[in-house]
Amino acid sequence: MASINDVPDHGSEPVSDSIADRLNRSCFCKTLDRTQLHTFLQTDTLNQDVLATHPQLFSNTSVFISPLHAEQMRHIIGAIAQVVKLSGYERQVLEQAPNIGTNGMETEGVFMGYDFHMSEQGPKLIEINTNAGGALLNAALANAQVKCCRVENIPLPLLKTDIEAEFMAMFLHEWALQREDKPLKVIAIIDENPKQQFLYPEFVMAQRLFEKAGLTAVIADPSELELIDGKLQCQNQIIDLVYNRLTDFTLEQKENLALRQAFETNGVVVTPNPYHHALYANKRNLILLSDGYALAHLGANEGDIAILQAGIPATYRVTNENATELWQDRKQLFFKPATGFGSRATYRGDKLTKRVWNEILKGDYVAQKIVMPSKRGMLVDGQETTLKMDLRAYVYAGEIQLLAARLYQGQTTNFRTEGGGFAPVFIADLAPD
Repeated sequence: MASINDVPDHGSEPVSDSIADRLNRSCFCKTLDRTQLHTFLQTDTLNQDVLATHPQLFSNTSVFISPLHAEQMRHIIGAIAQVVKLSGYERQVLEQAPNIGTNGMETEGVFMGYDFHMSEQGPKLIEINTNAGGALLNAALANAQVKCCRVENIPLPLLKTDIEAEFMAMFLHEWALQREDKPLKVIAIIDENPKQQFLYPEFVMAQRLFEKAGLTAVIADPSELELIDGKLQCQNQIIDLVYNRLTDFTLEQKENLALRQAFETNGVVVTPNPYHHALYANKRNLILLSDGYALAHLGANEGDIAILQAGIPATYRVTNENATELWQDRKQLFFKPATGFGSRATYRGDKLTKRVWNEILKGDYVAQKIVMPSKRGMLVDGQETTLKMDLRAYVYAGEIQLLAARLYQGQTTNFRTEGGGFAPVFIADLAPD
């Protein structure tokens, strides 16, 4: 299979129109068996009505990518996995992270999310997220698919039973990395006001996954945590491992004090944790990862540098010194807060007003070359329409576990678009019938 080095760089001519591109434009098949998905979800009694309460969580259609694009994504993720191991890289990114970012270094971090836009030159990594949501939901979605009638020979996505076993093994591996052969007994799934979170149904799925493995699992707000005699406790249980879904990535908020103290004193295993965020998900890291000269200075090999320069849009820190240049080039840039999440306070440069620009200059922002999302054609209420799409690779220890797409309208993914939501990813390399 071709490698990313065979793909033209940013300034080259677009790659040829692929079968996957044609299917995304013109295949209007509904591949989701909603009855089957409902059966999977209602295994968890609290998720009986999730399809009714979350009507735009799952799209009826699927997304196609080529084998070449799938391989390119693997290469980009693999190159990053190599770069983050460089002592110079780690030292540089941790210098701009809080001190807590140096704890929890033994673990890998569960459910890392690598988000891509598919350009004419191949996949472009837009950002990396810790505690990426949706993996368990997408595992169920992938298992509730029927064949696309246009392409009978395209294999269905991973079976749920296989991927769930892989997810459970991931958590057990995280525990073993920090606690070796000590028994794991209790896991806490922690988020602020968990029952009010949009993806709360996934917390219930995680709880069932852990309980099937013979563990005790609780879902809790961080305010329910207590540190007693060096042990983190919740709901009358001593917590061994925290599956962290908080968006306070450095655990600085007062509500997270008990969790922070337990983490700092090695009283609990936390995954993902502030170290993982500092190493991967701080958006300032994209400046370094897209800079070939800086990567070479850190000791990255030429192959990884070429992959990352081709696969990550050039990213810059917004400063007063480069403000004039960035403002002039703003129509080609997308502006993001360095430590933000969920597309909050992000701006396309061609939409910027002077007032917002002045706020950006006062904040901690990066500017990234815009890569527009590709499109997926579909039928909504019998009418042909197109939605934007991005792809998320759920990754553990540098390996892709599951691919999923998000379909939407507007500037960012929102799970409010009719016909949109999560969609499974099919790898298409055969001609449609």
